[in-house]
This record gives sequence, C-alpha cells and structure tokens, in this order.
Amino acid sequence: MNPLDFLTDLTNPTLVFLPKALLVSTLSALVCGIVGSHVVLRGMAFIGDALAHAVFPGLAIAFALSASLLAGGAIAGLVVAVLVAAFSQNRRLKEDSIIGIFFAAAFAIGLVVISRVPGYSGSLQSFLFGSLTGVSDTDLIVVAIGGACVLGIVAFFHKQLVAVSLDREFARATLMPVTLLDIVLYLAVTAAVVMSVRTIGNILVLALLITPAATARLLTDRIGRMMMLAPLVGVLAAFIGIYLSWVFDVPTGAAIVLVATALFVLTWLLAPRRGLLAIGWARRASARRQPRKGASV
Repeated sequence: MNPLDFLTDLTNPTLVFLPKALLVSTLSALVCGIVGSHVVLRGMAFIGDALAHAVFPGLAIAFALSASLLAGGAIAGLVVAVLVAAFSQNRRLKEDSIIGIFFAAAFAIGLVVISRVPGYSGSLQSFLFGSLTGVSDTDLIVVAIGGACVLGIVAFFHKQLVAVSLDREFARATLMPVTLLDIVLYLAVTAAVVMSVRTIGNILVLALLITPAATARLLTDRIGRMMMLAPLVGVLAAFIGIYLSWVFDVPTGAAIVLVATALFVLTWLLAPRRGLLAIGWARRASARRQPRKGASV
C-alpha cells in the first residue's frame, strides 16, 4: 500500500476508526512534545516512565467498572503525582527512590485488578501496546479538551517551569513555589500519558514523551524553538507510525516508537551543528588548519 492509498483509507466511511486514531495520536504528540521538552530539560525521564506506569491501576479499575479509561488513568496519575511530590519533601530520601516505590506499587495494583477481570489478556495487550480501533468519539473529545487545558496550564507556568528546570536552587531562593511547580509538571506529564495510552499503549508512551523532545534538543539550544520542533517531530512520527502499522499489521505503539527512534538517530548523525558527522567534519577541519597556523609563526 502506498501513501496515497492510505490517505484514501482515511476518508473511507467504513474505516472511521482510522482518522480518529490519527487525530488522537496527533493531539497526543503535540502535548507530549511540549510537556516532554520540560521533562528532557530537567533530566527526569525516569519520572515520565514512573507516571506512565502509575496510570495503569486507574485504567484497570475503569475497565473493570466499564467506566472511562481516560478518567480512570487521570485520577490514578493525580493520586500518584501528589503522593510523590509530598513524600519527596523528606530530605532523607531522594526523589527517584520515592518514584520507584510508588510507580512499582501502582503498576502491581493494576496487574492484580486486571487479572481479576474475565478475558483480560486481550484488554491487557491493548493497554500495554496500543490499538488503532480503541478510540471512541468520547475519547476524541476528552483528548482535545484535555490537551487544550494542559497546553494552557503549561503556557501559563512556562517561565516558572523553565526557571526550575535550569536552576532549581535559584528558583527556590527567589521564593518560587517549587513544590507546586513540581506537581503542575507531574500532572501535565500524567495528562500527556493518559491521552496517548489508547493508540501508543502504556509501556511505550514514554518514547512519545521523551524521544521527540530529545531530537529537538539536538537541533537547537533555544527552549522556545525546542518546544516548537518537538511536537512537529512527534506528529511526523505518529503519522508515519500509524501508516506503517496499518500497512504491515504491527502494533501501533511499536511502529510510532520505532519511527520516532529512527528520526532521533538520523538527527544524532546529521544535525547541522551537533550531529556526529558535523562534529567530525569540524574536528577534521580544525586539525587541518592547526599546522598552517604553526608554520606561519
């Protein structure tokens, strides 16, 4: 199937789930790109992974009760985010220790709950690896509204979040509400994760949060430009990934993650100023100029 056939399928009324999945993935990529930029700047990929796992019990309980998965995941993520922020105030324990404790416990609760539901194996696979056919009209509306709210909150706290990311102690010394800002970022990460679970899955969602932002980081030193590039990389990965998933019948989440990773590797190699090849050429050119300077002296 060529890309034109895929575009035709997107307009096929019998395949209405396909444009829904693409739209949700696009919205998720936009939100994950913005939020993920803060995550990458802080070097807190582990926190993103933890919150991705932390929403799982909410998804499992919502599934068992035939309730909204998005609402269940959001509530679970909110609870874990607040617990992590509260327990992290104890100076005797580092933040990553607290995160490791709570995300493992949350994921274990989710496994226990989902294992008690008859026929859980298929649902578990959908939770963990994503599904093209799992997006409902309600999910689409909730993701659109939730995404707009998350982006609005991140934009409102943008300067403070960047200040904490660049120099946490200075931000605390200037009386910024660092703990509150931590909770804001944790909740933004949770929302981004919950939005992406339907199509990319719970396990692989971290890649959509981190990889596009890391790719953008290789292309620029400016935070504003990074936050514009990261969503574009994520949207491109989502579109190509869903196309490959549809053509080759592979898990949607895996396809999106592999495309995002390929874009990262290409950028790491070919970035104009910070790519491996550009750095190699610059060093070689510098080495060639060095003898000439010595000879002229």
